[in-house]
Amino acid sequence: MGNIGSYISQSFPPKSKFSVGDIPDLTGSVIVVTGGNAGIGYEIIKALLPKNAKVYMLSRSKERAESAISRLKTETGKEALFIQLDLSDLDSVRRASDELISKESKLDVLFNNGGVMNTPIEQLTAQGFDLQFGTNVIGHFLLTKRLMPLLLSGAQSSTDKKARVVNQSSSAQMFVDTIDLGALKDVPARTKLGSAKLYMQSKFANIVFSNELARRYGDKGIVSTSLNPGNLKTDLQRHTPAAFMMLFGWMFSPAPYGALTPLYGGVSTASVDLNGKYLIPWARVGYMRKEAEDPELGEKLWNWLETETNKS
Repeated sequence: MGNIGSYISQSFPPKSKFSVGDIPDLTGSVIVVTGGNAGIGYEIIKALLPKNAKVYMLSRSKERAESAISRLKTETGKEALFIQLDLSDLDSVRRASDELISKESKLDVLFNNGGVMNTPIEQLTAQGFDLQFGTNVIGHFLLTKRLMPLLLSGAQSSTDKKARVVNQSSSAQMFVDTIDLGALKDVPARTKLGSAKLYMQSKFANIVFSNELARRYGDKGIVSTSLNPGNLKTDLQRHTPAAFMMLFGWMFSPAPYGALTPLYGGVSTASVDLNGKYLIPWARVGYMRKEAEDPELGEKLWNWLETETNKS
């Protein structure tokens, strides 16, 4: 099936065979969700709290996070914990990871969920990277790298000797086949790519990163997956042209559906065997672009990310 065919197929998935009711008891598990105050992240946390997990919501806005935590307490009877994190600022990523490391000795699941989409082309991160790539890829890379000691400790202490990293991509990744590392700062090449293609490129890079993480840490107990959560009605579309949503909005599902696939990768009993897999709606193993599986591209991206985050 070609990329267009895959996109259409994933836009109309069959009924899920996995539900939040299938999540096992998570007593003793420590879980981090980025961008958890709204959309898919909120629904992930809402599903985890009743299963007795200790869940950290890492979000940029303290006010919105506290409001979300209050709503979750009403809906679940359980309380998530807040750590302030702005993925578009690497100093904030360092502070957030340091705070988490000071509080916990292990981490069982990291949901790299937060992100932005189709932002105005002039917007950059605090360190001068394209806002979409900086938030969606660079920020999550640094967070994952700094939390790796906790994840490795989580794998050591878990009954199945595994810890999970769930990396959210998108069906948009099907429309690019490489990463232009020279177009990720305030240069003419970035403007030429345009906001939509920069978003697609960031989502493609999420998969490349996830696969490289799987190669580097799979034998150490880390299960790294990437996924398309589905076409969903969330705040992520706030920068998407209204005309597009008028034409194609009927294809979008409510946010709770979007939590199924990441939850399948992060806390289902099947997740132990999913290292390096790409998941599609709803909670199924699917196929990624073959270019995203290229180990040379994975190593190139990883090395670039290490270099840029070390000097920024």
